[in-house]
Amino acid sequence: MVIIKNIRKKLQRLGSEENANVLQRFFKTGPGEYGEGDVFLGVRVPDLRKLVKEYQDITLKEVMQFLRSSIHEERMFALLILVSKYSKGNETVKKRIYELYLQHTKFINSWDLVDGSAQHIVGAFLMDKSKEPLYRLAKSNSLWERRIAILSTFYFIKHHNFSETIKISKILLTDEQDLIHKAVGWMLREIGKRDITAEEIFLKKYYKSMPRTMLRYAIEKFPKSKRKKYLRGDYSCD
Repeated sequence: MVIIKNIRKKLQRLGSEENANVLQRFFKTGPGEYGEGDVFLGVRVPDLRKLVKEYQDITLKEVMQFLRSSIHEERMFALLILVSKYSKGNETVKKRIYELYLQHTKFINSWDLVDGSAQHIVGAFLMDKSKEPLYRLAKSNSLWERRIAILSTFYFIKHHNFSETIKISKILLTDEQDLIHKAVGWMLREIGKRDITAEEIFLKKYYKSMPRTMLRYAIEKFPKSKRKKYLRGDYSCD
């Protein structure tokens, strides 16, 4: 299709071999790493966003061609388009985009792809619906589906609904992946920005057993003296 070829040509022109090499290291694409085999063109995110504005009207069928791509920036381009279409769509469009998203999670396979899309599509769609899909994702064998589960709750947090984040955080407390530890800690920190009591109720119960990285992310904005108490494991629950 002509439009797909045109977009791919523009992405190639926007790319940089130097940037691509940096990104391949940054996103850990080496053997055995979480991004093993991912391919980068070296396109900067601001340039991707400009391209998204230019091609707002491409069809969902065309978007899926990019989401299924082996090239990282093409998948990011697709997800940014989906986020934009979701925000402007009617209920039928929103439901379709949500369904397509969950049907293609194997292509949403990097933390930046998840973080830039999950809350805006999955979280937004489930805001007033059953949250059961999130619990299925949270128990998935896929690192990225688990990250989608916790990051989707960011949408709820922004609407001062913390219960799902807390419940999913409990499920992920024993997760072995550092990228999940960081995501859960980040979401707990976001709760704390809005309701420090709600965050600390969770922390005081689990801070001794949660992964260190998760705890560090969760308490990042606390006063230094309080952070030290949590990290020493002697914070009073009084």
